[in-house]
Amino acid sequence: MKGRRFLSDRPIFVVGCPRSGTTLLQLMLHAHPRLAVPPETRIVVHAYNRRHKYGDMRQAANRRKLAEWIADGNRTQFEDLDVDRDAYVTRAVEGPGSLGSVVGLVYQMFAERFGKPRWGDKRPPYIRHLDEILAMFPDAQIIHLIRDGRDCVASLKEMPWFGEDVYHAAHRWAEAIDLGRRAARKFAPDSYYELRYEELTADPEHALSRLCAFIGEEYHPAMREPYRVADVVPERKTWHVNTRSEVTTDRSGTWAERLEPWEIGLVEAVLGERLLDQGYTLSGAPQPAREHLAAYRKVEARFRRRRWRKGITERIDRFREPGPVAALLTEGQRGLAGLPARPARRPEHHVAAR
Repeated sequence: MKGRRFLSDRPIFVVGCPRSGTTLLQLMLHAHPRLAVPPETRIVVHAYNRRHKYGDMRQAANRRKLAEWIADGNRTQFEDLDVDRDAYVTRAVEGPGSLGSVVGLVYQMFAERFGKPRWGDKRPPYIRHLDEILAMFPDAQIIHLIRDGRDCVASLKEMPWFGEDVYHAAHRWAEAIDLGRRAARKFAPDSYYELRYEELTADPEHALSRLCAFIGEEYHPAMREPYRVADVVPERKTWHVNTRSEVTTDRSGTWAERLEPWEIGLVEAVLGERLLDQGYTLSGAPQPAREHLAAYRKVEARFRRRRWRKGITERIDRFREPGPVAALLTEGQRGLAGLPARPARRPEHHVAAR
């Protein structure tokens, strides 16, 4: 870090279409000596959606209730972080009075397990919730990992947890690309970054060096060996087994063998413009049957209506916020809120887990 005048403490969020390689990128970031990025949880968005239930976070009793829900909830996957439950609740009660502070403390304490000063989080569906993330963490940096949509569709079809068809899989990729375009227009250049999976796996050092420049960190060679920290991913998630091996390009372009010919035609028909825009080449597959296109358009229309309803509800909810939302855990976050800096604190001693 020689010559660097400021070390960033901005939180990092990895997003994208599911099966884009976000777990690989999570581990690459987690391998960095200053960054801690845990396995997926379901805390951030669920906590945001429950903010009216738990009320004004300036009240200690409300902070306790939210922290207890996060630590004890059967959907939050808090236990995967190996953060001490009672210590977390206590620190949340004693900490700053805002929603983002109670939520962000979970990840801050995860980072402390490894003796690291900066944290991130990874969950592909966050691409649908960037406004909520920026409301809680106005200084957040978003990394959108983009993979060939045909490979994403092929991989999604094989996942035991997906449970949907090829039409839904194709729409998930289209949605991620469209929301990424919106984010690129809306957010500041130092808040949103797009990275190609194929570039990441073909030349990790080059891709990661550019990424580190974006997040304000020095590139570290350990990032090329994410398998060395892959034990942070629960073994029950067997679909991430490839992250326990060296980085490879072997899975790129395998859609040609994993998709049926009619599926290739459908995917290229409905995603073609987006694929070309992202630099991918079409195979020239025959046009899909009319019934297949109609089935996709039906899925697309249903999700468009759902997003519209969600947008209306969210705009109404923001007019009646129960209390402060933005995190106040760092001096940078406090500065964005217009609050004075706190007196210097003696740093706590934390033992790295590895």
